[in-house]
Amino acid sequence: MSTDGSAVAERPTTSSDPVLYEVSPAGVALITLNRPERRNAWGGALTSTFFRYLEAAEADGRVRVIVITGRGRAFCVGADMGDLDSISSTTVEAAGQTDVTSLVAEKHPYYLTQLRKPVIAAINGSIAGIGLSLALMADMRFAAAGAKFTTSFARRGLVAEYGISWILPRLVGWGAAADLLMSGRTFPAEEAAELGLVNRVVPGDQLLDVTLTYAEDIAVNCAPSSLAVMKRQLYADAGLGIVQTSHSAEQLMHESMQRSDFIEGITAFFEKRAPRFPPLAAHSDDT
Repeated sequence: MSTDGSAVAERPTTSSDPVLYEVSPAGVALITLNRPERRNAWGGALTSTFFRYLEAAEADGRVRVIVITGRGRAFCVGADMGDLDSISSTTVEAAGQTDVTSLVAEKHPYYLTQLRKPVIAAINGSIAGIGLSLALMADMRFAAAGAKFTTSFARRGLVAEYGISWILPRLVGWGAAADLLMSGRTFPAEEAAELGLVNRVVPGDQLLDVTLTYAEDIAVNCAPSSLAVMKRQLYADAGLGIVQTSHSAEQLMHESMQRSDFIEGITAFFEKRAPRFPPLAAHSDDT
């Protein structure tokens, strides 16, 4: 396997690797957290490898959509408590000097929102803490029926970390976000769907097939340039007023109509065929 942007994806992954990576012929990169014996706890080689694969998928011209999931019974149950043993065995003063970034995050979860390509989280099982923060920064979420969710921070003496206090109210509303953060309670995928936290709940044995089918439909039928601009709009416009976003969208619409993707999209529609959109240019200025 080769990519256009990163040596980390030049060799096939093996079952012993902390993260698995593959690209489908349709252009969907599947990134799988692969520490099932640790319930895909966040830390160590898993963290650094995960972000390297994200970078590889972003740089790879073949890739149009990214799907992230976990292997085993959990998506990610939060920070690896084994990596936090040094904190629990020291004084509070010493723990306060711990480099948290080195323990749990090479990059912050919001990095997913900065990618130009859509990211879909296929939540296969239990999800908590930074695992939940990460999944919420994906653009969409599909979940296995019965999967258990929790923020968990309040019950560990922690706070709303890594941007979850920004994204959660935007997904579920203020009151529900306050409930989920301040209670730290566990809730099932079905409630997550009712709240708007996940887009769809499907039987666990169908989760990956359903998610990949959805992702491949986007990869085949949607213009990468349109996806990149719309993703940027979603996150950039979240803090702006309606007048500013409307005027900005008008300018972006004008620019989109100057690209060859627009002509191809219209032509494919009238010819009743799948569009043949080119991959994203190497840098964002071309979108």
